[in-house]
Amino acid sequence: MKRRIRIILITFLTIVAIAIGGFFLYTSNYYRADAAAVSILSDENVQHEDGMWVFYPDVDVDQKVGLIFYPGGKVEETAYAPLLAKLTEKGITSVLIEMPFHLAIFHIDGADDVYEKFPEIDHWFLAGHSLGGAMASSYASEHEDQLSGLILLGAYPTDELMIPTIAIYGSEDQVLDKEKLKVVENRIEITGGNHAGFGNYGEQKGDGTAQITNDQQQELTVEHIVTFIESATGISFNE
Repeated sequence: MKRRIRIILITFLTIVAIAIGGFFLYTSNYYRADAAAVSILSDENVQHEDGMWVFYPDVDVDQKVGLIFYPGGKVEETAYAPLLAKLTEKGITSVLIEMPFHLAIFHIDGADDVYEKFPEIDHWFLAGHSLGGAMASSYASEHEDQLSGLILLGAYPTDELMIPTIAIYGSEDQVLDKEKLKVVENRIEITGGNHAGFGNYGEQKGDGTAQITNDQQQELTVEHIVTFIESATGISFNE
């Protein structure tokens, strides 16, 4: 009897060990931010604090609008630095959340850590790319009273939402299930863009080939985000 129990216990522990090893192997293989993205982090307006990267706008363009960003699955969060830096130039305080194992599913409530740190912000928007967008949608569905809108990049909502929502995606995106975007009334297709072009982390497996540069895709994305925020808040952004 004891021998049988010992065999069952050893078998169970072996299975657990293999599962844990497989998980860490899976999560250790993620997309890294490129050199251009990393270089932005040394800017004086960018600060790393309490598990988040904060991109502060210059005082003369600050619109008292904040954007919290959830990165895509298995993508180093700093790969989105170029996109958020462009948003900051428009006067938007942008907060990039670090995710455990680079998976937003493990920190869906990451936005909760942000609000109290920035009491000067009048309007908060939540944005996310790919898996980060899906998790942002899940969070937004339960915190609509704290948000002025949801921004999905290469992502579709997982829940029914009552707050203003925009979905932006690339025409060459081969990762996103575009059929699931039909539930979003405000959909913007970026001609020539793909799934990975919202960040700076190289080519993504299964994605289409972009016909425009990452910089071009991100510039267009920022234009659409600013227009969306203006519509949701009535604020007129400085150009």
